Amino acid sequence: MFLTGGDEGYVEVLPGIRRKTLCFGAATLMSEFRLRAGSPLPAHDHPQEQTGYLVSGRLRLTIGDETLELAPGDSWSIPGGARHGAEVLEDAVAIEVFSPVREDYLPVA
Repeated sequence: MFLTGGDEGYVEVLPGIRRKTLCFGAATLMSEFRLRAGSPLPAHDHPQEQTGYLVSGRLRLTIGDETLELAPGDSWSIPGGARHGAEVLEDAVAIEVFSPVREDYLPVA
């Protein structure tokens, strides 16, 4: 599978937080998130493992009872079922990979 870039295909999942599903396969799914400063990502959990990379901006990410302020180039891994949430400190772009595939993130045909 190949996917070319562009500004199409973003879905607003929460105010100030947009997601675009990128490539996906049988076991993984990659998404790009565009996050606006001041937008909260409430604490939540899901069964998929989640690994991310901060391309730009700044986030304060909480995984379980651990919180860290992240800058461009930082990355993280969240075990499946772990409670996590974030504060968007500056407009940010993050790339995240989920395994197994998040069925709710698959594009609608």
